[in-house]
Amino acid sequence: MSSKKVPLGGKPSSAPKAGQDVDAWVGSRQKEPNKRLTIDIPASLHAKLKSDCAMRGRKMADEVRDLLLEKYEKS
Repeated sequence: MSSKKVPLGGKPSSAPKAGQDVDAWVGSRQKEPNKRLTIDIPASLHAKLKSDCAMRGRKMADEVRDLLLEKYEKS
């Protein structure tokens, strides 16, 4: 059994850009940590989601994340 490596995001810049407010730069680096969610969905729904995302050039995770935010961000 091999272990799966999961990327955690892009590499942050190492220093603020010239003229950029240092406090704003520090604040921009502080993001809420992510948590992984694994769900089982019917194969037909997976196929529809995958097809729709491929046609629009989107990642499936981004699509599901946006749908969840749309429903629960208001709370």
